[in-house]
Amino acid sequence: MAAIAVLYREVQSKNLMIWFGSYLRQDWRAKPEPGVTRHLMFCFVDHYEPRWKSPTYEVECERVARWRQDYPKLCEGLKDADGRPPVHGFFYPEEEYRPEHLDALVELCRMGLGEIDIHLHHDNDTDEGLREKLRSFTKTLIERHDALPVDPKTGQAQWSFIHGNWCLDNSRPDGRYCGVNNELIVLREEGCYADFTLPAAPDGSQTSTINSIYYAKDDPCCPKSHNTGKRVKVGGQTWGDLMIIQGPLGFLMNNRKFGILPRIENADIRASSPPTRDRIDTWVETGIHVEGRPEWVFVKIHTHGTQERDMDVLLGKPMRDAYEYLQTRYNDGKDWKLHYVSARETYNIIKAAEAGKAGDPNAYRDFIIQRPAFRQGADADLSSSAT
Repeated sequence: MAAIAVLYREVQSKNLMIWFGSYLRQDWRAKPEPGVTRHLMFCFVDHYEPRWKSPTYEVECERVARWRQDYPKLCEGLKDADGRPPVHGFFYPEEEYRPEHLDALVELCRMGLGEIDIHLHHDNDTDEGLREKLRSFTKTLIERHDALPVDPKTGQAQWSFIHGNWCLDNSRPDGRYCGVNNELIVLREEGCYADFTLPAAPDGSQTSTINSIYYAKDDPCCPKSHNTGKRVKVGGQTWGDLMIIQGPLGFLMNNRKFGILPRIENADIRASSPPTRDRIDTWVETGIHVEGRPEWVFVKIHTHGTQERDMDVLLGKPMRDAYEYLQTRYNDGKDWKLHYVSARETYNIIKAAEAGKAGDPNAYRDFIIQRPAFRQGADADLSSSAT
């Protein structure tokens, strides 16, 4: 009885019942034909928060400076199948904006080591309030930093999104940290092309849909409209309001709490959950793909990159070892080819698959959304790593 009670508490505290049924029903059989080269798209997105826990201004600057100094060193000599270095997705919070912090990140982006997208924490917000925040911030990112692509026909900013506190579309059970039931609609209308928030487990904002790339349709009268949707598939078309691009979610069978219960694998990288080889293999084996194109595998992982306790992992040997393992295990040129991709490039390659494109996905990094200018860095040589 005691064991049953412990199991029940664990299931409840980790909100497992939200998604465990989907995990059991997942089809693990979608594999390419024998002899077909598989392509691994590796996308690392960061809830990048220099003002995490409201530190002094000096601490903020130290956090950003460490990334500016150490990330190029981490990436030195690393290359994927296309000769490109790792690319880090800096999802910068609107409410934490400081131009000097963005300028430092733009320098990394000019080196081909990153791209910038939008992160937002808000609470008890409204449609109007959300639109104002997004319009003001995207305008600043374009006019001050040239950090976002712009639609050449309409002039509208184009960007991807991570919701602070995991609460996309007002999805938190207690209604906190959002407040906007039509958030998917607002995001789409203001220029967002895809959301990269999930997985959120063990948080209660986690959707029942897992390990998927899918379209969600907003119900402006209800929260959490992205709980379900339609998978993106070869030969399909845009549906609903927003594409949801999820990272792997499941269990670490070789890492068990109390020696019994497998811990949750939620694609989060930090000191307490470093990017080990077993975890990398688990991400790849999850096999997230566009329906009908199983040879293109997408692995999206996430972190909170400015927290001091995690920087030695993210900017040091554990992450360097992870990249080297990716290049050794998943980049032999025959069975696997590795592609380091930004969130924008991930979306472009997904849309190319939807349009029926096949072969080497490197050709589709700029399929729909072009790379931002980053001022004079627009012509940076992306084929060589930074020094």
